[in-house]
Amino acid sequence: MKVKMLILLTASIFLVKQGHANIDTLLASQLKPLGRSLINSSNKLEMISSAVHFGYKFRGKSCTIYASLKEEWEHNYIQYEIDGKYQKRIRINGNSKAPIMIEADGTGEHSIWIYKATEAHTGPIIIDKIIAEKISAISAGKAPLIEFIGNSITCGAASDPSEYPCGTGEYHDQHNAYMAYGPRVSRKLAVNYIMSSVSGIGIYRTWNSEGPSMPEVYEKIDFKKDTELKWDFKKYSPTIVSIALGTNDLSTGDGKAPRKPFVADTFVNRYVDFIKSIKSRYPSAKIALLSSPMVKGAQRKLLEASLLRIKQRIDSMYPRAYKVSTFFFQEMEPHGCSGHPSVEDHLILAEQLYPFYGKLLSSRRPG
Repeated sequence: MKVKMLILLTASIFLVKQGHANIDTLLASQLKPLGRSLINSSNKLEMISSAVHFGYKFRGKSCTIYASLKEEWEHNYIQYEIDGKYQKRIRINGNSKAPIMIEADGTGEHSIWIYKATEAHTGPIIIDKIIAEKISAISAGKAPLIEFIGNSITCGAASDPSEYPCGTGEYHDQHNAYMAYGPRVSRKLAVNYIMSSVSGIGIYRTWNSEGPSMPEVYEKIDFKKDTELKWDFKKYSPTIVSIALGTNDLSTGDGKAPRKPFVADTFVNRYVDFIKSIKSRYPSAKIALLSSPMVKGAQRKLLEASLLRIKQRIDSMYPRAYKVSTFFFQEMEPHGCSGHPSVEDHLILAEQLYPFYGKLLSSRRPG
């Protein structure tokens, strides 16, 4: 009797193993993310910055992602592409325990890239594991890397009202980092990218208050002034550091709190100091300064003149380095929410930028 039971038990275990022979688990610690992220004390991946992304390949028709948020009342978004084709955003609710199932066409091998659709200030998206047939992590490769530093425009904030019309939901319900100009330019030029962007931020003040500014939060992993954990700048070595700040410094505020006039000298001095700090971290990087498509009239001229002053000062300080490059956007009437570029507008911005970044990637150090 005991022998028969042992045979039946052994057969059952064999059948279970046979049925799941090709189903594998890819742990968060095995992923190869690009962008600001961390492996936490539970060995889970926290996706922090805008468009931080990771890839993997698998066989079969589907894969299952185990994702969560820190708080039950939160919600957030990932977005993804399969076999090089963009699919959609997926909402993650903090109170949901159900995993995310992603379907693919066909039973062959597929590659998937998962992106955080929202910015750092919306909180991290936590990845535990991914389950699929013959699954394995893939990396972004060793292509040149562009770091995009900026504000809500760079984030792709308020650009996508396809699910939540403007004026409804919460601020990050219209975020679409994948479709922002930086990732679009990078995909077309076949380069890697990371996003260091915060809505409402400026070089010396925010859109409606005196701070914190980008130089004050840049070294913090989540761009929050009160966060103790600092970002490890040794993780990446950007070929280009692209900075698009000034829109919020020039803002007239929200009409509620007193707003001092824009001070060009303060703007220039803080910007120069910020670039010096970037050069101390990335001494071989090329610096690109972008204006704003949202700033118009006299303010536009003031911003452009200030950027040229900054370029002149940095070039004189670092005569053996790459010259600072500047790009001035054409004025734009935005079609996104709350005065922001829409997904379609970001395509226009990206098309303006392709030649600029392409030329910058191929430029050589003077002398």
